[in-house]
Order: sequence, then structure tokens, then C-alpha cells
Amino acid sequence: MIKENYFNIICIILLLSVPFLGLILDEPYYITLATKVVILAIAGAGLNLVLGYGGFVSFGHAAFFGIGGYVSGILASHALNYYPIIEWPFIIEGTTQMLIILPLAMLISGGFAFLIGMLCLRTSGVYFIMITLAFAQMVYYFAISWPAYGGEDGLSVYLRNNFPGLNTMDGFSFFSICFVLLIFVLFIISRIVNSNFGLALQSAKQNPERVAAVGIEPIKVQLIAFVISGAITGLAGALYTDLNRFVSPSVLSWHTSGEIMVFVILGGTARLFGPLVGAALFIILEQFLGGITENWQFWLGFILIIVVLFAKGGIIGMIAKERRNG
Repeated sequence: MIKENYFNIICIILLLSVPFLGLILDEPYYITLATKVVILAIAGAGLNLVLGYGGFVSFGHAAFFGIGGYVSGILASHALNYYPIIEWPFIIEGTTQMLIILPLAMLISGGFAFLIGMLCLRTSGVYFIMITLAFAQMVYYFAISWPAYGGEDGLSVYLRNNFPGLNTMDGFSFFSICFVLLIFVLFIISRIVNSNFGLALQSAKQNPERVAAVGIEPIKVQLIAFVISGAITGLAGALYTDLNRFVSPSVLSWHTSGEIMVFVILGGTARLFGPLVGAALFIILEQFLGGITENWQFWLGFILIIVVLFAKGGIIGMIAKERRNG
């Protein structure tokens, strides 16, 4: 039996060991894989806030992920091609500065989450799922029909965005940026969950009527959480575009929403490090099973069914031997 906090520390140590192993063995691909795990864990952490702690099954988070990705790609593309985004009534230039792009990606993704949340948070169950899915598909088809930024072929960005004092084209430096952002996101979510706001969010998940009876509007609490969730997922999308130096409508598809949800469920819903463990396991299975069979996702689905049926606390709950509500 391992306490969850100790298990979380072990996960961090193992994650950090991968890029160092890549440096020692001169295998930059290991660093890329570790960076991908970190970015996907950030996206999963965003979803976990509303799925694990808020109790909302959202299939719209691909929209926030993709919007963040396109914000990064569009700003960088215009900056690299010396062509303004808007020329009238005032000029808006592109930029390759991460310190501008990442907050802007979060702001726009969070704003879109606010609009969706205003419409769908008054519903629940299958209606909430279908509305969030519908909005994500709307954004997906809009991106496909947007020829200015590649349409269905996507948008290539030939350089990563800049961060002061670091060479972001160096894999280890870019991993370091993403890792620090992951720790920051997990810290913020931990503070939120353990605050009075987090208590209200989790109480609204269990009994919204009782929360309303003490003078707290459950919809407002859930909307704020949904916006924060969307902003965090948008941050991950911007980093993912930087990692690949490419963004396409595929990141906006319902398939992306499903994958992010798999990270959360595999690792453990309402577990702070659940998305990190789930994302790492997903990438490991993709690399290992993908080299054996083209149908590796079938076996991933089989493993997911086993986890849902026999490890309701996810991988973390199973290893730490701890269960909790959610």
C-alpha cells in the first residue's frame, strides 16, 4: 500500500528521468515523448476539474484544446511571414513570444468556454454531453472551411515560439518550460479544490439543491470552474502546436475530447495526478502496442474497461489503495 502523495512524487521522478535518459543516450525522441505526456497531462488536468471535481462529462474540450492551438499557430504564422492579422480599423501584428501567446490562448479558450458554459450548464447528463459535443464539432467544421489557415490541411509553423533566455528549439529546454507549467497548473488546481470554492464545486456535484439552500448559486460555481478548465486546456493546445510546429482541425475533433477523457479516467478522476498518470500510460501503450499491432486502440479500450470495472479510483486509486467520492 502506497500513500497517494508518495506515489505522486514517484511519478514526478520517473517523468523527469525520461528526458535525462534521452540526453544520456542521445535519443531526442525520448524527450519528445516526455514533453507530449506533460502537455496532454495539462489538458487532462483542465478536464479533470469539471469531470472529476464538478461531475460534468464534457465532450467539448477538444474545442478549447484546438482554439489554444490555433491561437498559437496563427500568431506565430503571421509574425514569421511579416503579415498583420488585422489591418483595419487598426493593425494587429502576430508574435512569436510565448509570454504573450500562452496567456492569450488561455484567455480566448476561456472566453469560448464561458459562452458554451452559459448555454449548456443549465442542462445535465446526456443533454450536456450532446451540447458540448455539438459546439466542438461546430468549431471543427469552421476550421476545416477556413482556407486562410490551411483548412483541412492545417497550418505549419516552422519555428517554436520564443521564451526569454531559452532556446525552445532545443527539446530539453522546451520540456522544461512545459514541465514547469504542468506543476504550476497542478498547484493552482490543488488550491482551487481545497478552497471554499472547491468545496462548493464538489458539493454542487453531489447535491446542488443543498448548495443553493445556503445561498450559493451552483451554476455560477460550475461556470467559473468550466471557464478555468477551458483556459487550462487551451494552454495545453498552444503548447501542443509548439511541440509539433503544426496545427490542424484534427485536434478539434471529438476524438481528441475522448482521448483527454481517457487520460483522466485511466489515472483516476478527482485525483490531482490522475491526468498525468493516464497520459503517461496512454503514450506508453501507444508506443508499445503500436509497434506490435495496428489495432492497439482495441487493447487500450480493453484496459480502460478493466480499469472502470475493477479500479474505480483509476490507476492511482488501485495502487494507493485509497478510494474517495468522484
